[in-house]
Amino acid sequence: MAGFILCAAVPRLVAAQAPRIVASVRVDGAELYPAGTAAAATHVLRMTMPYFSAAGWAPPALVGAARGAAQILAQCAVRIASVDLHAIESNPADLHYETARSRALARQLQLPRPAVFFVAETLQRPAFEAEAIGRSNSRTRPELADTVWITRGARDLPIVVAHELVHVLMDSGEHVDAPDNLMREETAPRNTRLDAAQCARLRESGTRHGLLQRVEPE
Repeated sequence: MAGFILCAAVPRLVAAQAPRIVASVRVDGAELYPAGTAAAATHVLRMTMPYFSAAGWAPPALVGAARGAAQILAQCAVRIASVDLHAIESNPADLHYETARSRALARQLQLPRPAVFFVAETLQRPAFEAEAIGRSNSRTRPELADTVWITRGARDLPIVVAHELVHVLMDSGEHVDAPDNLMREETAPRNTRLDAAQCARLRESGTRHGLLQRVEPE
């Protein structure tokens, strides 16, 4: 009987796609403030917004969110000087926020901070529509320091962006019960106020961590 050899099919290995920036645009801070509404500022913020178009995010929504957040931060004499939008392509798994994969994503991209990432969903449990990582809660995940991760399920996007940015600038996860305060646990259109102590804290901590720059008097 003729001999024969069984050949097992060897699966083709597909290399993982490294994350890459496929499009970038800088939005000047002047575009975030309606004419005549930019209040005098003592500090400026330069923000990075990486996003996945495959998750349904597009620049107009992100610019609108930055514009709304700029109006809220203005009460603390903080002006957003620029927003850099970066469209990211990567493996489908990277579209979701999950600590290990998101650490690798942030490490490979090396984007300036603070960075607000716009993703599809979160795989973390418990699941939050948005999550902020400052210095004090990133000791075991340093690649994520000074980042925010916002999912498609987030409502009231300008409020969410401002709320999570303040967590990062303050380096604090604290919430308050004060009526209409931005840092109430529930984000809602009416919750936009920050008190003097909150403003002072975010300016001091944000400056100390290099996230805010003082405006030098002329």
